[in-house]
Amino acid sequence: MVIKNESDRYLRKVLEEIRDYIDEAVIIDDGSTDDSAEVCSEVLKGIPVRNIRNDVSKFSNEIELRKQQWSETVKSNPEWILNLDADEMFEKRFKEVVRQLISDQEVDVYCFRLYDFWNETHYREDEYWCAHRYYRPFLVRYREGFECKWNDRPQHCGRFAENVFELPHKLSDIRLKHLGWVKEEDRMAKFKRYQELDPEGTYGSTEQLFKHSG
Repeated sequence: MVIKNESDRYLRKVLEEIRDYIDEAVIIDDGSTDDSAEVCSEVLKGIPVRNIRNDVSKFSNEIELRKQQWSETVKSNPEWILNLDADEMFEKRFKEVVRQLISDQEVDVYCFRLYDFWNETHYREDEYWCAHRYYRPFLVRYREGFECKWNDRPQHCGRFAENVFELPHKLSDIRLKHLGWVKEEDRMAKFKRYQELDPEGTYGSTEQLFKHSG
């Protein structure tokens, strides 16, 4: 997980959920000025946690952040890697089936659909908001010796190497809830951030940003 100033948002709620099915946590603190790292250690007490702090945020060049995340994670020689943001939660049944998923020796990558929630109970769906129509990798078996080939875009580069689909993969019907757009203040913060980082919409959709408050 990558975090930055998440302690007053959904971090605690997300960590309380995932602690039931993780064996170790690798946290990249990308320049937080709050107590996000301390919240991680508190909520995940009893589970090994490695906090890696960036004194200067790398998010303006996200690919460097994702490469760092991968590099730090594989130092633990993990069996599986689950990559979630601090405002993402699987539906409840994930914890009931995750052990079954990772026991399948014929699958190395699981892909899920992510739903952008617009309030606490509903997700948004229109021509600009349709991420949930696509499956993306969030759970990957670590194969030592696998040569990563990254998408070197500074924004929206993907969480894993783009050649991860060379590994055997499977689609799951378990849904992932994204809470990052639920609050109006969060929408405005995201809007301003991407206006600064990608004003021409080279790596994302300017139409989506301008429709953020619909």
